[in-house]
Amino acid sequence: MKEFVIRRYRSDQPKGSERSTLLRIDDEGLVLHADRHAEAVLGFEPTELQGRPVHRILASRQDDPFAPTNRHRIERGQDVLVTFRHKEGFFYTACLSLHLAMRDSDKAANASICARDTNAMDARLLKAVEDSTGSGLWELDTGSNEMAWSEGLFRVLELRPDTDITPEQALFYCQHGQARVRALFRRCIRTGRAFSLELTLLTARQNLRQVRLHGRALKADGRITRIGGTLVDQTPLSLKDQARSQADRILAATTRATPDLVAAVDRTLTLLHCNQPFRQQFAAVFGISPQTGDNLKTLLAEHPNERRLIERLWQRAFERDSFVVEMPLAQQNRELPVYEFHYQRLTNHLGEVSGAVQVARDVSQRTQPGASKEYRIRHDPVTGLMNRRAFLARLLRTLEQKTHRESCDSLLYLDLDQFERFNDRVGSGTCDRYLRELAGNLGTRVRQRDALARLSGDTFALLIENCPEPRARKIADDILALVREFEFEWQGDTLQTTASGGLLVMDQDLPGDPEQLLRQAAELCHTAKTSGRNRIHTARALARHTDDATANHQVELIRQALDRQQLTLLYQPLRPIASVTWGDHIEILCRVPGDGDEPLRPEQFLPVAERFDLAKRLDRQVIRQAIDWLGRQRLLEPRLKYCGFNLSLASVLDETFAEFMEGVVRDSRFDPSCFCLEIREAHATQYPDDVAVLCDALHRVGCRVALDGAGASVESYSLAATLPVDIIKFDRRTMQHLEHDPVQQVMVEALHRIAEVAGKQTVATFIESDTTLGKVRTLGIHYGQGFRLARPQPLSELAPAAVDLSTGRIGG
Repeated sequence: MKEFVIRRYRSDQPKGSERSTLLRIDDEGLVLHADRHAEAVLGFEPTELQGRPVHRILASRQDDPFAPTNRHRIERGQDVLVTFRHKEGFFYTACLSLHLAMRDSDKAANASICARDTNAMDARLLKAVEDSTGSGLWELDTGSNEMAWSEGLFRVLELRPDTDITPEQALFYCQHGQARVRALFRRCIRTGRAFSLELTLLTARQNLRQVRLHGRALKADGRITRIGGTLVDQTPLSLKDQARSQADRILAATTRATPDLVAAVDRTLTLLHCNQPFRQQFAAVFGISPQTGDNLKTLLAEHPNERRLIERLWQRAFERDSFVVEMPLAQQNRELPVYEFHYQRLTNHLGEVSGAVQVARDVSQRTQPGASKEYRIRHDPVTGLMNRRAFLARLLRTLEQKTHRESCDSLLYLDLDQFERFNDRVGSGTCDRYLRELAGNLGTRVRQRDALARLSGDTFALLIENCPEPRARKIADDILALVREFEFEWQGDTLQTTASGGLLVMDQDLPGDPEQLLRQAAELCHTAKTSGRNRIHTARALARHTDDATANHQVELIRQALDRQQLTLLYQPLRPIASVTWGDHIEILCRVPGDGDEPLRPEQFLPVAERFDLAKRLDRQVIRQAIDWLGRQRLLEPRLKYCGFNLSLASVLDETFAEFMEGVVRDSRFDPSCFCLEIREAHATQYPDDVAVLCDALHRVGCRVALDGAGASVESYSLAATLPVDIIKFDRRTMQHLEHDPVQQVMVEALHRIAEVAGKQTVATFIESDTTLGKVRTLGIHYGQGFRLARPQPLSELAPAAVDLSTGRIGG
């Protein structure tokens, strides 16, 4: 018995001011007494604690004061900190010190044990013994041939204790060995030799029982007058043995069915189990064939270096739940196969470490495929994908071929988000396995003609060849979704993360250095990460003549123009073709002021703005600056019927853009229906749901929406019919071939009719000749736009002319 003083512990509280209580605990861990302060300190009333095991109010078994580590410190007079569980369910720390110690046996030092006549014992004790052991007593009088059973034997046979039964009838419950039972009884009566026999019984309720029958002779006056013994039910033990044997057979069959090396050891490195491949490989390397029960330290006594390494690996397995490592079975022989070793800790029912298991898989084919030096030079050893060197060579070949063909290629640079935390959590071996599984899944989403590579660490690259931009965007989004949904489960741990990517669209005018393209894609990926991760940032590759210094200078010019609100705005009119329509119809265009007189054109600054995440800000500044200028032209209010703004993909996917437009048009003197936001068909094809949501939001504001670039793909017809837009603007390439291509004329006419049936207006763009204008007029398209009708002009020239009269000035 021990008395402990328990004080609530707080580091910020001065010593001696803590609340404390006295707790008396016996050697079995039961609380004998608690003083009146127990409720204030422990949360339990004294009566609630008495007779209760102390571990019920402790956070874990490590906090038990009788645990070896705590007991030794307490016996030396030291205080220990333990964690208690409050009655309300929360945990708190308390300081525990020993007040009094006395062995429970000291109070009964004069007790003694003596033999007692069993006849004088209470019959209830005999019943308790039979119940706890599943046994019964029997006795046979050899003179009268009468047999007596105790109540326990009736229970083993599942009979009522008052059942009238003869010995011959009792033998009928034996499934086998009835003749042997009779022979043993006769031999015991004749010779007095004791016997023991295992039997299978079929009870009165048709249940099988495994029992053991014991018998011995009982003599009186030197002769055998009775024999007696016990019948013990061994069915529970038999079932456990059968389950253990079945588990051993399953384990043996499983380890025989795999070519992997399987071994299990206890804490002393004694082999608990090993399969045949492990024995064969161990014997081939060390010249010794291990068997169950051998100790690895002893087996490797003549190989000290390997013994120390193996001991460190197993010790690490005892300390960690699991880990993975790749290495040969013997480090000094580099020609041996490379194995991927998976270690798993073993624990008993108390949670204590009892050993560990090792499963090793031969991965030489991956790390040294065909002993081909060329393969190892060109492939990543972990995933088997192309490495950086091979990928750059493939990208260079693509760049050289682009001079002889017209195609749209793309480069996707992918980086896993916060992957470094996996290394801290599960180790590098498991991370390599994750990357290997992920690479296999990515390979299923990649077209056969494309090239997938692992550049380094958690960075991948994909070259998408001869693929239109909308399709390339869809491939990039599918890969992003695959990474996001991929779950890797290993040893009870689940690894899951997202990725950020940069999609570089490569047109004709490209730099010839693959490293420069890869660097541009990496910059896009960095922009996606800084924008919130789990997204793809897309932009076109910078031109061949644009180096990093030029791009940085252009970024600085764009930022200066945005900060100073000094974008150069132009407008290009839209002219009615099918009928005469009153009013001004214009599209707002933008230029960025340069160092000299020549401003930056869209093909110069838009790729840079997209790359450095400035496109969304640029769109808003163009809209804000144009509407502010229009607001100062009072005479334009009745004339302006259409004012279009081009939107970048960043603005299309921006959930707050509709709110921005609502705030801008609310303060404008113009009707919101004057303003139209133009969305590229490629963006609508890639993100139809997001575009539909944006259209609905802009319609609620009162603005109109146009689908720009229609006719570039077969999706144009379904988009023109179903997408909630107001205006369809035809694609440039469609209009350029309209003069002499009858197929294009039929396609434009079909798209125009679909738009008309859906209640939408159509606009023909890039009208640059009288022939094209005549074709457009013949097809009945509502509006036209192009150099043949009007060239872009500074927005300031849209103001009405001023006329001075004697009565005053009109216009201006």
